[in-house]
Amino acid sequence: MENFNFYSPTEFVFGKGRAAEAGHFVKKYGGSKVLIHYGGGSAVRSGLIDTVKKSLDDAGVAFCELGGVKPNPRDTLVYKGIDMCREEGVDFILAVGGGSVIDSSKAIAIGVPYEGDFWDFYSGKRIEKALPVATVLTIAAAGSEGSGDSVITKEDGMLKRGAGSDHLRPKFSIMDPSLTQTLPAYQTACGATDIMAHVFERYFTNTTEVEITDRLCEAVLITMIKETPRVIAAPDNYQARANIMWAGTVAHTNLCGVGREQDWNSHGIEHELSGLYDVAHGAGLAVIMPAWMEFVHDHNVMRFCQMATRVFGCQMNYEDPEATALEGIRRFRTFLRSIGMPINFEELGAKEEDIPTLVEKFGVGEGTTGGFMKLTAADIAAIYKIAAHASL
Repeated sequence: MENFNFYSPTEFVFGKGRAAEAGHFVKKYGGSKVLIHYGGGSAVRSGLIDTVKKSLDDAGVAFCELGGVKPNPRDTLVYKGIDMCREEGVDFILAVGGGSVIDSSKAIAIGVPYEGDFWDFYSGKRIEKALPVATVLTIAAAGSEGSGDSVITKEDGMLKRGAGSDHLRPKFSIMDPSLTQTLPAYQTACGATDIMAHVFERYFTNTTEVEITDRLCEAVLITMIKETPRVIAAPDNYQARANIMWAGTVAHTNLCGVGREQDWNSHGIEHELSGLYDVAHGAGLAVIMPAWMEFVHDHNVMRFCQMATRVFGCQMNYEDPEATALEGIRRFRTFLRSIGMPINFEELGAKEEDIPTLVEKFGVGEGTTGGFMKLTAADIAAIYKIAAHASL
């Protein structure tokens, strides 16, 4: 295990009806004028926005609001939010929604105190300060409610890029699993896939002697394999929803990733898919992650055998470990199909002829990328090729 610092300052406020406490917690963390940032009409139609507004009123906290966040959130709305915050004297951002809303809120938070273009931070500039951010979570998926990460799509060229800093970790996150009970099955499955991907990006490592974090990763994965079919079959199953919502947070606070080298190539490769085709991030990961696994498995066959046996219940074939590794990958892809996820380009709506464009947009050039196994541009093209033709 490597040396590490673990920092997770977010206060998690978990359970039914907790959105009514938003005003109390905004005031606790120093907010006096809040931007309520949200997505489409569901948060309004459900009455959630009204609940949050009443809570802020009751706490004596002023607010303004900006809706319209789309999946794969756009820079254009971020610019609008930055201008609004400056005009209104906002000192606190409250994201009401899922990962896209939280990512957009974080981008606004770093843009308001910055004199330049906020996109600089999504092009590698270090984040030095940001307005405080908090969340009322409505989707279990991205883990943004506990992380310092944000991903934004630049409409000019549809470039999808990320930024990260401890300055972006939410002050508090209100997590009510009942808010996820009305999600369509497809959106629920996309979220579950993203949660599993966050774990796998940490699980596949070259660091040895990391048994505790291996077991934490495996526990989250096994939980998702059990609970996701339950909520798809019975969307109002609160206890299963609760397990999934907390799993999403555990998966991405980095509790499962400390002390170990991580990868994140699958996310990077997928970002080009959702950037170009504007598909759901989780759906793109369902196509890319098993393809990445197939391509890199022989870099450390025994780690894939560990996944296969501990997570997917495969029997270890000591005479042919590769067969065990590949069976684990097959079971992962089969699970994704069983919850309604696409597993190849055709099902996702992507085109094989666009692979050169996807590789170019990825931007590895003549170099390499990745933690678990270093990948060249040709390797990335090969992974897209596997994804294009994948089957069970």
